Amino acid sequence: MLKPAGRAVGSLRDLLPLFASIFAAATLVAGCFPTEEEDAAGDLSPEAATLAGTRLRLMAGNLTTGSQNYNNGEGIRIFKGTAPDIAMVQEMRYGANTPADIRTFVNLAFGPEFSYYRGSSGNIPNGVVSRYPILAAGDWVDVKVGDRAFTWARIDIPGDTHLFAISVHLLTSSAANRQAQSQNLVNLINANVPPGDWVTISGDFNTSSRTEAALTTLGAVVTTTGPFPADRNGNGNTNASRGKPYDWVTVSPGLHALATSTVYGASVFPAGLVADTRVYSPISEIAPALTSDSGAQYMQHMGIVRDFDIQVALPSIHVDAPNGGEQLVIGAATSIQWTASNVASVDLDYAADGVTYSRIASGLTGSSYAWTVPAPATTAARIRVSSGATSDTSDAAFAVITGGGGGTGDVILNEILANEPGSSTAGEFIELVNRGTGTVDLSGWRLSDAAALRHTFAAGTTLAAGARITVFAGATGIPAGVTALVASTGQLGLSNSGDTVTLANSSGASVSSFTYTSTLAGQDGVSMNRSPDGSTGGFALHTTLSTKLSSPNGAP
Repeated sequence: MLKPAGRAVGSLRDLLPLFASIFAAATLVAGCFPTEEEDAAGDLSPEAATLAGTRLRLMAGNLTTGSQNYNNGEGIRIFKGTAPDIAMVQEMRYGANTPADIRTFVNLAFGPEFSYYRGSSGNIPNGVVSRYPILAAGDWVDVKVGDRAFTWARIDIPGDTHLFAISVHLLTSSAANRQAQSQNLVNLINANVPPGDWVTISGDFNTSSRTEAALTTLGAVVTTTGPFPADRNGNGNTNASRGKPYDWVTVSPGLHALATSTVYGASVFPAGLVADTRVYSPISEIAPALTSDSGAQYMQHMGIVRDFDIQVALPSIHVDAPNGGEQLVIGAATSIQWTASNVASVDLDYAADGVTYSRIASGLTGSSYAWTVPAPATTAARIRVSSGATSDTSDAAFAVITGGGGGTGDVILNEILANEPGSSTAGEFIELVNRGTGTVDLSGWRLSDAAALRHTFAAGTTLAAGARITVFAGATGIPAGVTALVASTGQLGLSNSGDTVTLANSSGASVSSFTYTSTLAGQDGVSMNRSPDGSTGGFALHTTLSTKLSSPNGAP
């Protein structure tokens, strides 16, 4: 009996406490797992990220020759030429099967950048090899066989969804045994795979047809229906004599829906490739594989390759404040705010003229920065937030002014949208207007409803005479072209059945308050507005003042 190449790592519980009870039996191959990078900073809704497609290539291969090993090189050349991102390997034996030997096999067949996990017991263990970081791995006992196990690896593929890859080698003895193994595996998956993970069950199923009961059973967790991969001649069978569908790459329905053509050079295989080098032409497309490799003496089966076009979030940054139209007082404290996704950190820059930027701070991992507004006074100022080649600037210029300025401010509640458009409460807003003749410092002022405090204005926030400022419940609710703030608590919580909205100054004294009934909040997307606009008159439905449903920040 050959000894396994792996060794147990006691820190798995420390690395993945959430899955400690599930993965207690996991063992990791020494030195074969790269450390997973930390998640990108920032708390963003999915809408904030841009998506791009990335090809994910999965392969199953029982490609040993000779004495059920990869020593002679034929299987190595086929793996190398077909270039999978993740491979489920059967009978993973090479050299003396030491960790160094198995690492050499992975280097030759896939590349030194690949991670792997090889089953920790059995004479012909299964394995998983991956271009992407393996977060955890181990073996589940196959109750029907003792010389291998169901070998699994949880993989951090690009995007937000992990892949739980399971390498299997079912028995040749009978369809009944394969059915029992399949039911055992489905039970293990249901008990252990984290919710939300994609699953692949791939490898040597030894199935004599595509309608075996084992496939119906596996269909509870993966898709086992066609179309099926095929070779250059359209043959989808994979055993050595090319008469039976022994080998499979099956995936959960969510990933199956993203299946795409497998392409090598000018050759396109719409449902994936059965890699029989004897019929592949031109063989140069899958070099270094040789035409003779699949027909080598004692070659087990043909490799199976399938491709998937997965969605990956790209870096995204948006400046939230100051984003244009604000008046900031020189020497006052204010808050630069941004939203970012899929970036590790951001840099902040300021341009008093809107063109020539100078650095404020670097390597920030939050979503706001306390900033003291610098001289000189300007009406063209902008902020830039960047991470590498990804950046955003204030949508419009904001003003930097000196303190004072004379006159008296008079800030009122002017427009309220309690019944948001559609079902996203992010669209709720409250608009203020300064009816006075002087700039008002809103630092520390608060907006509340009858239930709770909803927003506190950041230090340095000012509202010039005649100007408006609008607070939305969420960033995704702000219409295109409208400059607005986002509620500091992340919500406004305005009731459609009636509520009281109160604006209080930094001392807590009420400055403006209005209690509305369901009559003014009963129409989807229609705000209530001062009548006339900007006055101290009562509130009316916006549609009685304009053809528009609402006009946050005086939007045209």
